[in-house]
Amino acid sequence: MSLSKIDGVRIAGVSTCVPARRVDNLECGKDFGVDEVRKVVAMAGVQQRRVVDPGVTSADLCFEAAATLLDRLGWARDSITGLIMVTQSPDYFLPSSACMVHKWLGLSDQCAAFDVGLGCSGYPYGLYLASTMLRAGGHRRILMLHGETPSLFPAPTDHATTLLFGDAGSATALESADGETSVFCLQTDGQGYDGLIMRGGGFRDRNPADPLHRYLHMDGGAIFNFTIKRVPPLIRDTLEHAGLQVGDIDWYLFHQSNRFIMKHLAKKCGLPEGRVPFVLDRFGNSGGPSVALALTQGVVREVHPELCFAEANAGTPMTHSKKTTAGRTERVTLLGSLGFVAPLQLLGAKLPKGAKSDDLLDACIACWTAERVAVGSAIVMPTTPPTDSRGLRMELWR
Repeated sequence: MSLSKIDGVRIAGVSTCVPARRVDNLECGKDFGVDEVRKVVAMAGVQQRRVVDPGVTSADLCFEAAATLLDRLGWARDSITGLIMVTQSPDYFLPSSACMVHKWLGLSDQCAAFDVGLGCSGYPYGLYLASTMLRAGGHRRILMLHGETPSLFPAPTDHATTLLFGDAGSATALESADGETSVFCLQTDGQGYDGLIMRGGGFRDRNPADPLHRYLHMDGGAIFNFTIKRVPPLIRDTLEHAGLQVGDIDWYLFHQSNRFIMKHLAKKCGLPEGRVPFVLDRFGNSGGPSVALALTQGVVREVHPELCFAEANAGTPMTHSKKTTAGRTERVTLLGSLGFVAPLQLLGAKLPKGAKSDDLLDACIACWTAERVAVGSAIVMPTTPPTDSRGLRMELWR
């Protein structure tokens, strides 16, 4: 088991961005049949999905989230020394998406930038990499971006997957800070590599004979069994290593995969009822970025200074991780992708009991909100050249 503790790193802020285009699954009956659609919606719990327009990519979503987060934090662009882009839906095979976002943000040429090709488990892995870079020395502040456009993965005729996925991008700002400890548990089960796979289009089979190999193949049963078998002990072990009990956590933020899986998992883990935010119904399964989306959109409006958060993602049958961190004020954020727990210090702000989400935005620089954003949630980006899709309208959630 890969368990590690990392001191001296804090999450300064989290921002998420989703496309403005809403797709109501119940209106897809003409394509897949009304009864079939209702069955999928009832099982998966996805009523609406956010879907990108043609030409909009995960890099675009992450750029908007990152630019807004930097502005809200008041961080100078040249203070960023690292940029990590986690995605399985890059703009190109090469160059890396991180290099393009680096250019768009106007970051220094002294800033390290690279991609990480992980999916549902990618958020905690990204935090782990950012944390180790900060602790290694030579880095001051790091942006960890995680964006996906999985609505483009399924075959148009596959109702089981088409009705499940939505798109999202996120930006998480990390920096060095005294007195903070994170606990990570990183694991891999490569035996299940083909449980969630796109067989064609890569360099093993650039032009598959079977056109369906260009689209997502998902073994739902195998993923469910993997999640139920591997996640509960992972949560238990990570909490134990962090010196925490199940009841010490106020919120468990799960990867928004499937309502049936999430509810079954929460019950098996013995998690207190009402402590697992659920945003899948409004946004769909956006993969790894759904961890950040659960944080920005799934937490109640009233935030207390002693609040503890926990995230746990049921990722692909490939990698899983968990992190835990305990901060100076004993507030903990568990960010989990099949295993990861970390503390969120809210920039160290001391908020009065009963503080509203808008107050939190002003005091803590955009960590999460509910349905309304202090500056307005629906924005129109300025017009950009045809080769740059970032001018399309998106909704930004800080």
